[in-house]
Amino acid sequence: MESHVRIMIVDDHPMAREGMKDILNEEKTFNIVGEATTGKEAVEQTEALMPDLILMDINLPDLNGMEATRLIKSKYPYVKIVMVTVSDDIVDLFESIKNGAQGYLLKHVEHDSWIPYLKAIMNDDVQIDKPIAKQILQEFSNHHLIAENKRDSLSTREREILTLVANGLTNKEISFRLEISEYTVKNHLKNLFQKLHLNNRVQLAKYAYEHGYLRDS
Repeated sequence: MESHVRIMIVDDHPMAREGMKDILNEEKTFNIVGEATTGKEAVEQTEALMPDLILMDINLPDLNGMEATRLIKSKYPYVKIVMVTVSDDIVDLFESIKNGAQGYLLKHVEHDSWIPYLKAIMNDDVQIDKPIAKQILQEFSNHHLIAENKRDSLSTREREILTLVANGLTNKEISFRLEISEYTVKNHLKNLFQKLHLNNRVQLAKYAYEHGYLRDS
């Protein structure tokens, strides 16, 4: 039996919240536990409701979604956050993901893709979006990269997986490449997130760039 996912919706527009509820209600394992209309309310409701997943609008009154995401992830790093927006402004989306969000959904994109995407988010199996990857490259192109971090505690296998994640491979592709099970890949990813105190695959890629793992890629 699949475990239920507790979801909170954060958006200041009632129609947008209703639309998201309609989509989420199509999946029996998704359980909407609450709603919030501002960034501050989102932070408060997270503490009260302890959702597994938050759908967070970027443009909110009083505290925008990026800042609310940063505050929530600093206190509750295990809560997954997906930004939901009408704009595909890569700067805002990249900042949100740097602040800990696991991914993003565009409101005008086909809604049939939402549920598979959110399930992949919950399984830590969403490959890095190409525009986001390009933004990472641009951010670090003018920085001196550390050639190698000999002090990190990563195993050889974890370093391999870190590099493959940073190159945009999914869990299934990593499993095939390394000839190990997807379950083993997930366990290694879980260890990577814990050891490096990171929240998502983009932050793993950022770490890989910063520490020179991709210098020969």
